[in-house]
Amino acid sequence: MKRARVYAVLVAVSVGWWLTGAVVAQAPKASDTEQQFLRQAASDGLAEVQLGTIAARQAASPEVQRFGQRMVTDHTKANQELMALAQSKHISIPKDIDKEHQQTAEALAKQEGASFDREYMRHMVTDHEKAGQLFSRVAQEGKDADIKAFASKTLPTLQEHLQMARQLTQQQGGMSQAH
Repeated sequence: MKRARVYAVLVAVSVGWWLTGAVVAQAPKASDTEQQFLRQAASDGLAEVQLGTIAARQAASPEVQRFGQRMVTDHTKANQELMALAQSKHISIPKDIDKEHQQTAEALAKQEGASFDREYMRHMVTDHEKAGQLFSRVAQEGKDADIKAFASKTLPTLQEHLQMARQLTQQQGGMSQAH
């Protein structure tokens, strides 16, 4: 009797593992492009938080300080959603900013006053133009429904950031340097 129970439990566990494996194998995996999107979005989002923190602390203009704080708030929220999405897809994403953004942060940290404001806002325009293109492409062409939905949901906020950055750049007198 004991042997029959042990055998039944082993069969049930084995079948359960097999079924779990079959379900996982059938779940559509995010494409390489979508995985790269998540990694890039994570790195860029972390950079926006770091650069926004610097701006909120050291910008000369109150408007640029508020913009920096808005970047911290909005990108922290998006980063949390992105991390949860990546985790649900079993995709590893960066936990730190990349070298390029780190160099930008270090260079900005050394600047002061109106010079800081112009340079920071120039970066915000460029960064948000790139992000808008990236998120727009995934929102339109993505195959994974969850990743596509994240890109679609986040895109309007990025477009709003870009519009704000362009306006502030123009106010700072740096429009010619920021496209």
